Amino acid sequence: MNPDQDNQANLPVVGSETLTLPVVKIIGVGNAGAELLSALATPEFAAAQFIAVNTDAAALAASSATVKINLENKLLRGLGTGGDPERGQALAEEQFSTLKSACEGAKVVFILAGLGGGAGSGISPVLAKAAREAGALVLAFVMLPFDCEGNRREAQARAALAQLKSAADGVICLPSQKIFKLIDENTSLVETFKFSGGFLLEGVRGVWQLLTRPGLIQVHFADLRHLLHERHAENAFAFVEASGPGRAREAVEKIISHPLLDDGRVLAESDAVLVSLIAGKDLTMAEINRVMEQVKRQCAHAQIIMGAAVDAALKDKLCVTLIAARQGPAPTSVTPRTETHSPATTTTIHREPAASRTVIKPRRPGNKAVQGQLPLSIISKGRFDKSEPTKHNGEDLDIPTFIRRGVPLN
Repeated sequence: MNPDQDNQANLPVVGSETLTLPVVKIIGVGNAGAELLSALATPEFAAAQFIAVNTDAAALAASSATVKINLENKLLRGLGTGGDPERGQALAEEQFSTLKSACEGAKVVFILAGLGGGAGSGISPVLAKAAREAGALVLAFVMLPFDCEGNRREAQARAALAQLKSAADGVICLPSQKIFKLIDENTSLVETFKFSGGFLLEGVRGVWQLLTRPGLIQVHFADLRHLLHERHAENAFAFVEASGPGRAREAVEKIISHPLLDDGRVLAESDAVLVSLIAGKDLTMAEINRVMEQVKRQCAHAQIIMGAAVDAALKDKLCVTLIAARQGPAPTSVTPRTETHSPATTTTIHREPAASRTVIKPRRPGNKAVQGQLPLSIISKGRFDKSEPTKHNGEDLDIPTFIRRGVPLN
């Protein structure tokens, strides 16, 4: 490749325009990432380079990726990470230079992974840091586990998501539990996982189309980089299709009620939104205006980038891709450990500073409460003073019982 073509891949001529695309590398991490990667092995992604990263040699062998990186070492004895993210992180940090070299030359790196296990949760944040050090814009597309998978996987996934948001430029996260809104009781386990993976892949396709399709109103790579670079945000994604005379109105309704946008609440919280509209040759300016008016109304405080393209193959169909970014916290660096350290000796314990910890002071011992003698005295009988006392078995019943029987009130 000559210097003028460095970091670019030539795409087919569309109409009279030849597109050039910054080199994109799509990396699947772990078994879930490998399955997502296989689903993208279509002619549409022919210009992308596929890389698989795993600790499972058998899964790597079955992968269709052009580059395969096996992080397995002798310490794991062929058993993989065993669902332990610390093992996955230690392996990735040991081979940090290998991961960085794999990302060299890319302008955009997509990371695909399922969080909650050992490989996806442990390797992905380190890989994101390696890709950024290699100079790429890093977008991670990840799935969180279903609630029924247990609280251990949920906790591991949440911890990995926080690390990934600090290491990558942007994270598109699919909480798998939201899929229950879209399936019925007869949906099989295999179909459910395929359905959730398909939702995530819509995010990949949406961003890919932003970069590859020629637009009448073009969304450039620089726009995407400006939207996400150094923001360290968690991004929400929606892809909708509509057709017919009322397709613009239908597309807006689907976006606002989209389960991945929390029924529109995500839009209200966003500070940056990217919208891409693609339709056939009958796309009108009125339709674009109708969609964008509603998007602006839903996210009044966000910076909005819009693109529009015509694809004759879509005929009367309108496709809308929307990415909403919420500003994340300042990043915390993920520093790779030196290769001389053994994974068994690299566990780091994070302690809160003393000033931020809540100190519970012991309660001072006090005197035990004691009920004392009540200062009661016999009062006059008043108008019954001259009445005969009520006696029974020689006892005056008009005298209170505790006095007659000498019972102390303490």
